[in-house]
Amino acid sequence: MTQRKFILAACAIILAGCGAVGATVAAPSPATPSPPPPQPAVPTEAFVQAPLPYAANALEPVIDAQTMMLHHGKHHRAQVDALNKAVAADAALQGKTLEQLLAGVSSLPPVVRNNAGGHWNHQFFWQIMAAPGTGGAPSPELLAAINAAFGSLDGMKRAFNQAGAGRFGSGWVWLIVGADGKLAITSTPNQDNPLMDVAPVKGQPLLGNDVWEHAYYLTYQNRRAEYLDAWWQVVNWRAVSDRFATLTAR
Repeated sequence: MTQRKFILAACAIILAGCGAVGATVAAPSPATPSPPPPQPAVPTEAFVQAPLPYAANALEPVIDAQTMMLHHGKHHRAQVDALNKAVAADAALQGKTLEQLLAGVSSLPPVVRNNAGGHWNHQFFWQIMAAPGTGGAPSPELLAAINAAFGSLDGMKRAFNQAGAGRFGSGWVWLIVGADGKLAITSTPNQDNPLMDVAPVKGQPLLGNDVWEHAYYLTYQNRRAEYLDAWWQVVNWRAVSDRFATLTAR
């Protein structure tokens, strides 16, 4: 074999070996992605704010849309948040219903009294209103109870409006069913209500109107009496009558 042929043969062997080595080297497999880190559990709130049961502008012109958005989205929302914060910080409050908190509110901190009351009051308030002209009329049974207590529907409205106008500062005015099954009108300061053990007049609310200024000031300014009078246009008498039937069936 000549020197030239020897060199060519040696190169061929080397190249063949390199090819064989290259053929046996597998391409690196893509790295298996690491599983995402576990997410912290989302805390479950003790109390949840329901959305409005109608559009924010549904009660116009009696209650304007901006008032409804501020009232529900800011004032009521803040009360629910504050109540949940207080409950999360106190194991003795956890697992209790809103009504249970109200029934023993005299022994609870002011933050619970104010915000549990505010949450119940507003939750109730949204449910007993409807667009003007859609709320119907009191059921015959409810109307009979109103007539027995106040002489007429108009008589009840006058007494209710007077109680609301006479509430000094902020608060609520209520039509309630008392323990004796009779209707009565009362008012409470701040965010108190007739379900609380501190209420001077106790009972189950049928109607409740918010006379805090944030409920009416954008439209009525300081004319609370005008607001109270206009409010009857948005009362959902069907919902009120259903509640009366449930309460008096016990």
